[in-house]
Amino acid sequence: MVSLVGGIIALILGILGIIKWFGLFIKGLMATLPALFILGGALAAYLGIEELREKSSSESFQDESSELKSEVENLKEEIKVLREEKKAMEKEKEKK
Repeated sequence: MVSLVGGIIALILGILGIIKWFGLFIKGLMATLPALFILGGALAAYLGIEELREKSSSESFQDESSELKSEVENLKEEIKVLREEKKAMEKEKEKK
């Protein structure tokens, strides 16, 4: 409740301050906007570069994952063949 009352008081004082010192408010706004645009542009450029890096690394990861999947399939087939050979060898031992 205290923060609500404090917020309303701050809002009213802020509006009154802008009305009374509107000229100074505009000058301050004119002084800070270029700096905010520079910082915002730098942040947007940085995030864009990071997105490109992430995208390129994810593409290479997908290529690697498809190679690994094919290798796993080959190994599964090899294991299947080896199991069949083992069963055949066991059957031969049982016959002896």
